[in-house]
Amino acid sequence: MPAASSRLLPLPVEGSRYAVRLLAEPGPAVAAPALPLAFEPYLYLRPEHQELQRFPGEQLTFSLEDHTRQHTVAQLHVAADTAAGQGYSPWQAPFGAVQMAAGLPGPVLRAFLEAAHAELAARGLARLRLRSHPFAYDPAASALLTHTLQQLGYSVALAEINHHLPLEADFRQRLHPSERRRLRKCQQQGFVFEQETPLYLPLAYEFLSRCRQEKGQTLSLSLERLQELFRRFPQDHFLFSVRTPAGEWAALTIAIRVSAGVLYNFYPASPLAYNTFSPVVLLNEGLHAFGRANGQQLLDLGTSTLTEGLNSSLLQFKRHLGGVPSLRLTFER
Repeated sequence: MPAASSRLLPLPVEGSRYAVRLLAEPGPAVAAPALPLAFEPYLYLRPEHQELQRFPGEQLTFSLEDHTRQHTVAQLHVAADTAAGQGYSPWQAPFGAVQMAAGLPGPVLRAFLEAAHAELAARGLARLRLRSHPFAYDPAASALLTHTLQQLGYSVALAEINHHLPLEADFRQRLHPSERRRLRKCQQQGFVFEQETPLYLPLAYEFLSRCRQEKGQTLSLSLERLQELFRRFPQDHFLFSVRTPAGEWAALTIAIRVSAGVLYNFYPASPLAYNTFSPVVLLNEGLHAFGRANGQQLLDLGTSTLTEGLNSSLLQFKRHLGGVPSLRLTFER
C-alpha cells in the first residue's frame, strides 16, 4: 500500500501567512493536523471517526494553516472516488464539509476552497458533494460557508429543516399544551428516565429495530457498528431510556456528544402501543436535563427527512417539543 503524502500549497492572500496542507491517505487511517486546531472539531470530523467511515479509496484532508498563529484554522475531509470522478464530504457520517475557526476572513476561506478544488480537479474529481452541519451549530460560519460556496458555483442539492432545543430555556415552558399533558401522564403512571449501560446495546438494538419496523423504517447502522462507536468513543455515545414501573422500556434513544456544546438525539424510538403516553417527550426532557448539566448549549433533534421525503408528523412533533428550526444544506458542484 502506498504511503501517505503531505505537502503545502501556498495561498496568495494576506502575504505568506496562510497555506493549505494536503494530506493524502491511501487507506482508512487519517492523521491528526500538523498544527493544532484553533477550534474544537466536531466528533465526525475527528481523525478517529474519519477512520471508522472506512472509505475504500483515497482520503484527502485539506488543512488551512495560519503560520502567524501557528494553528490550523479550517479543515475539509474528502473521500475521493476517482473512478467516478466524485468527491464526498462526508462519506459515512451525519455531516462533513468545512469546519473553521471563528473570525476567518471570507477571502481566505474562498482561497482555501479554490486551492482544494484545483487539487481535486488535478486528481480527476470533477464533482464534489458537501453536507454541512446545521446552521444552529455555528450560524456565522454556516452563513459564510454558504455565501462562499455559492460564489464558487455550488448549488444547493438538498435543503433540510433541522430542529434543536436551546438548553438554556426551560423545557416544559416550551412544550405545546398537548405534549405537556402527555408528560404529566407519563409521570403519573410512574415512568422514569434512565441512563442505561452499553452492555444492553444488543437488546436495545432489537427494541429500536422493532419500533422502526412498525413504521416501515429501518436503522441506518448495524449493531456491530454501534457497538464499535460506543467502544471507540465511550465519552461521546450514550444509551437512554424511559422505563415503566414494571421495568419495561417504553422508549429508547442513542445520544451522541457531537461537541462540548451539542448533544444529538440520534435514534429515538417508542412502540406504537405507547402512543397515548408519548414517552419520547419524557425522553427528551431527560436529554435536555443531561445536556444542560454537562454545560451544553443545544439538543439537536435532527431533520424530519425520510427517503421518500418530508415526515410531516415528525416535523409537527418537534415543533410541539418547542424545537427551533434551522437549515441543514447539502451542496454540489
